[in-house]
Amino acid sequence: MSKKDTCEIYCFDEDKVNRIRGVLGREDLGSVAQLFKALGDENRAKIAYSLCQDGELCVCDISNIIGTSVATASHHLRTLHKQGIVKYRKEGKLAFYSLDDDHVKEVITIALTHVKEGNTHV
Repeated sequence: MSKKDTCEIYCFDEDKVNRIRGVLGREDLGSVAQLFKALGDENRAKIAYSLCQDGELCVCDISNIIGTSVATASHHLRTLHKQGIVKYRKEGKLAFYSLDDDHVKEVITIALTHVKEGNTHV
């Protein structure tokens, strides 16, 4: 860090800090962090994006789309399922996955818009 991106003296707005701390205490940001952590893997992000493109895909479709084995795709899908990002249904011997709800699609769409606008500092 350079001197330009930090305060040069230690001083804070106590009212503002207390107000925001109070709001933080009422929100489940741990779950939000887990959602982003689950989508933070490139293959899982590809799976979620693929499910945005087509409402439902079987495990074999997903493994071919992301270029992995069925076992690897299944592993990623289990992670996404545990986090409530995807749901699945069985049809005979096939397992079909879809996004759990439209909020996931909105998060991905907003993130892609953010990246396309060049607002990331990687």
